[in-house]
Amino acid sequence: MPKNIQLSLIIPIYNRPQEAEEILESLSKQTDMDFEVVIVEDGSTQRCEEVVNKYSGKIALKYFYKENTGPGDSRNFGCRMASGNYFVILDSDCIVPPHYINTVKKNLSANYADAWGGPDKAHQSFTNLQKGINFSMTSLFTTGGIRGGSEKIGKFQPRSFNMGISREVFEKTGGFGRVHPGEDPDLTFRIWKAGFKTTLFSNAYVYHKRRIDWSKFARQMYKFGVTRVMLNKWHPGTGKITYWFPMAFSSAFIISLITLPLTPWPITLFAIYFFVLFFDALILNRSLWVALYALVAVNVQFFSYGWGFLKAQIRINLLRKSPEKAFPSFFFKVN
Repeated sequence: MPKNIQLSLIIPIYNRPQEAEEILESLSKQTDMDFEVVIVEDGSTQRCEEVVNKYSGKIALKYFYKENTGPGDSRNFGCRMASGNYFVILDSDCIVPPHYINTVKKNLSANYADAWGGPDKAHQSFTNLQKGINFSMTSLFTTGGIRGGSEKIGKFQPRSFNMGISREVFEKTGGFGRVHPGEDPDLTFRIWKAGFKTTLFSNAYVYHKRRIDWSKFARQMYKFGVTRVMLNKWHPGTGKITYWFPMAFSSAFIISLITLPLTPWPITLFAIYFFVLFFDALILNRSLWVALYALVAVNVQFFSYGWGFLKAQIRINLLRKSPEKAFPSFFFKVN
């Protein structure tokens, strides 16, 4: 790691003072305290300034309040306000293990990277629902490990809940865009286009809490499906056949139910797949309830993502609408 590396942790927060409490508490227990934290309050009505003041004597902290312009622009704002020359981007709903900062520095020292991403795990304190959703989002049998579970996936795409970029990368790419979600893979594609490389720091994990219920999870997955079509439009050549899998899975599952009176084989294949998912989740979490929640989460993920992907394909590629006109709510206004 270059001798002049100085880490600045950028954390945007919107109406979640309790999350500020949890992530700052975990950061106050780091084995290496040589870093600064930049909290960006993104137009919250429930501010976390009082919480930040509580930790100001334990952590090198900066707090800024700004109008609501979305997480991408808030991260950019935090990077501009930061003192360091290397930025670690974290979501506010994360809990950071004590060795995190030390692990990041060791990785940068051994294998310096201009941009990197780390995985997420489920903390033992998480609810069964949170653990089930975490399994669905990270399992090799659902997402192929693209959120940090596997290094055998080609060029790694960091996710903004746990990623790092150098100041040089930030300045040359302009940081995150206005779209949300999807701002992190969009940045990754522009990082590659600028000539930089990305890598996975598989041991620099965080506990990603995901404070969501089934409705919010479905909405999030729907948005992911929509933005994937936008990204393919903006960055030709980055699309993969696997992006079609959730829509194909959902369609095939519905067809297998319709044709069940004629033949049991299609639904049998799905039953085998669900059997594998159930026992994988059961073994990993040692909980029957988590395994059951995981099955529900996988179906919610695939059907919601698939619907968003199909809808965006029709509006953007079939009807030839621009992403901004097809889905205006996905874009934040930035002054």
